[in-house]
Amino acid sequence: MAQVTAKMVKELRDMTGVGMMDAKKALVAVDGDMDQAVDYLRENGMAKAAKKADRIAAEGLANVYVSGNSAVIAEVNAETDFVAKNDKFQNLVQDITTLIATNKPANVEEALALTTEEGTLSDRIAEATTVIGEKISLRRFEIVEKTDSEMFGAYLHQGGRIAVLTVLEGANEEVAKDVAMHVAAINPRYVSREQVPEEEIAHEEKVLTEQALNEGKPANIVEKMIKGRLNKFLGEISLNDQPFVKDPDMTVSAFAKANNGSIKSFIRFEVGEGIEKRQENFAEEVMNQIKK
Repeated sequence: MAQVTAKMVKELRDMTGVGMMDAKKALVAVDGDMDQAVDYLRENGMAKAAKKADRIAAEGLANVYVSGNSAVIAEVNAETDFVAKNDKFQNLVQDITTLIATNKPANVEEALALTTEEGTLSDRIAEATTVIGEKISLRRFEIVEKTDSEMFGAYLHQGGRIAVLTVLEGANEEVAKDVAMHVAAINPRYVSREQVPEEEIAHEEKVLTEQALNEGKPANIVEKMIKGRLNKFLGEISLNDQPFVKDPDMTVSAFAKANNGSIKSFIRFEVGEGIEKRQENFAEEVMNQIKK
């Protein structure tokens, strides 16, 4: 009998979305053959979860949960944007975020092993995959802690298409939420220009120099142009320097300062960002159906 290792169990779980014990049981039953283990799971009532496992889940919802001085921002993916309107999926996303906030796992793997009333979180997600009919996965999360003098700001755009969590020193919840709304709309990359890595500044300076030289500007003018354009670039990517969406006559940092606050940090999750979405060829799909 082949030895069933933890690596094999994890691989099967990643392929099928089933719980750890179900994956191990299937591998033991088929003497460690991965393909047969997938068939075993399908034959024993987990066909939907298994068949959905190779699909691309780039839609879904992001959510923010705040409790006292702790907060969680998380993204849960599904295959289509229609599932975001499904009550079962919405409840699942809220429950996952709350569970993470309560238990504070270190990473996604630890989160999936957390215990729920339906077994592990991985088991519950697999069950939801079967019931809802789409591949569902916990993609990422961040746990944020603050002090008593700091304030969380939470904002969900389009019900969770974009989720933002900000931390401000001072101010109040409404101000922190307004800053989160700005982050959702403008998508800054850093809180301040001081946070921009030196290598990123050097790269941008090189690009701007080439642009100026290609414009045929004299060398003594190029240096001044670079300084001005680099300053503009840093202002565009830094939250503090951006014109505030609700009042473009002041910067975001000026808005926070006017309300006795300063911005400490922000996290912005946009559902599906960075995931290569599968392009469906509907004509080809129809032809394939006709041939069957």
